[in-house]
Amino acid sequence: MSEAVESLNFIEHIVEEDLKNGYSKQDLRFRFPPEPNGYLHIGHASSICLNFGLGLRYNAPVNLRFDDTNPAKEEQEYVDAIKRDVEWLGFKWDTERYASDYFQQLYDWAVELIKKGKAYVDEQSSEEMAAQKGTPTQAGTESPYRNRSVDENLDLFKRMKAGEFAEGTHVLRAKIDMASSNMLMRDPIMYRVLHKAHHRTNTDWCIYPMYDWTHGESDYIEQVSHSFCTLEFAMHRELYDWFLDQVVDSNKLRPKQREFARRNLSHTVVSKRKLLQLVEQKVVKGWDDPRMSTISGLRRRGYTPESIRNFVDTIGIAKRDNLIDVSLLEFHVREHLNKIAPRVMGVLNPLKVVITNYPEGDVEWLDTENNPEDASAGTRQIPFSRELFIEQEDFREEANRKFFRLKLGGEVRLKSGYIIKAESCTKDTDGNIIEVQCTYDPKSKSGSGTEESLRKVKGTLHWVSVPHALKAEVRLYDRLFTDESPDTHKDKDFMEFVNPDSLKVITGYLEPSLSEAKAGDRYQFQRLGYFCVDPDSSDEKLVFNRTVGLRDTWAKIQGK
Repeated sequence: MSEAVESLNFIEHIVEEDLKNGYSKQDLRFRFPPEPNGYLHIGHASSICLNFGLGLRYNAPVNLRFDDTNPAKEEQEYVDAIKRDVEWLGFKWDTERYASDYFQQLYDWAVELIKKGKAYVDEQSSEEMAAQKGTPTQAGTESPYRNRSVDENLDLFKRMKAGEFAEGTHVLRAKIDMASSNMLMRDPIMYRVLHKAHHRTNTDWCIYPMYDWTHGESDYIEQVSHSFCTLEFAMHRELYDWFLDQVVDSNKLRPKQREFARRNLSHTVVSKRKLLQLVEQKVVKGWDDPRMSTISGLRRRGYTPESIRNFVDTIGIAKRDNLIDVSLLEFHVREHLNKIAPRVMGVLNPLKVVITNYPEGDVEWLDTENNPEDASAGTRQIPFSRELFIEQEDFREEANRKFFRLKLGGEVRLKSGYIIKAESCTKDTDGNIIEVQCTYDPKSKSGSGTEESLRKVKGTLHWVSVPHALKAEVRLYDRLFTDESPDTHKDKDFMEFVNPDSLKVITGYLEPSLSEAKAGDRYQFQRLGYFCVDPDSSDEKLVFNRTVGLRDTWAKIQGK
């Protein structure tokens, strides 16, 4: 029992303590509350896995609640994308909720606060109110409208709701304490005027509640037991509790806010505002661009939900913000794809090889394993002919003893095929090698059982048959930013660190079995890395995205 307790993270300890101190398992309800103002990113994955993971651990319901209180930035597109991402990660919510479901209740409660003398309408500009806030060490100054009568506040608030006032002219503020050491408690804004159509309520409302007023009250309405937020909301907890104090019924469960650390990922940004900037300035091709840290971008790049969940589980839940190296995320996708991805052969930087002693026009179909990590994956056949493509870097005219690939006078084995020997090469007028002439040992075919087939050579190359090769567009993605933490520099804009080589588009030549590949299919291109069929792919043109290389080369390139 003690080992099980020690394995809990601090959030789970909080839940366990509450269960010991009066909560029942029937009281437990969690929620994931995204704002639909952008696509979810890898940082959200921690919150998703935390809340839905708690739901699975305690067999408790988890709500998906959209914090849709700002129609100026929110769209149905984002709602749909968020639902798609949560489902793709493997989670199911109990009920789908929206803060906008509670607009009338929140308004009615705000009216009650006015009647109790705990809220008032302010007509100052945002600049005037900011100047009166004071500093962490100096008390704020009361608004000249703070002590209006209840009747006047009720009238003004009703007129705000009726649309009589322009945006920015009137707000409703909670009347708390302008001398509080917590700046958020200095008469925070509860409502502002916004003449914008809402994606669900259209123009029914022209006043919208602020996050702090909405969040805790929504938790209370839904009877959420634990409201887990990232650390930037730690200072908001006092206000969360104050607002609950105004409406809570002693016969109902009172939600509890607790905070955990945000996990930032190196060589990217996870701010929705900055991600939107990348989209709007066309640095990337959309929210689901495979270079983005969005869940939809990772999915399009070829990441699996299992790899993301394993990554989140590895980094755990912490109390301090920290930067996680993206190579750890890449490790997890490699590990999972190694188990499930079929092996195929493709050549991305082709060099033609002609086997001079192989009969012209002959084609031989060779058996090869689909996945050596999975015996049930079976085998397939690949065509072998007189003319092949290999990678240019796999041949050198002259090379030292440590070069175990093809060189003049040297031998290599072709994967699942024969041993070949380089006899000569042809160059163009610039001295570039454009063709290698080889001979093959016809008795050395892999798996044939002959003595020659068991002969050992140090190099094994992947290849494709030239007459059977499929042309494909191959998109080679790399880190979007050259700096590991591009948005933390005070003297530089994060956009200055955009990696100009984050995408290279080339033509690859692939084995013909890939003619049936569909969008989302994942493969290991042997000796090259893991690749995924992009949604841009069609019957006329295959398009592949590189998910990740077979090993981490970034650190080596950067001299680490």
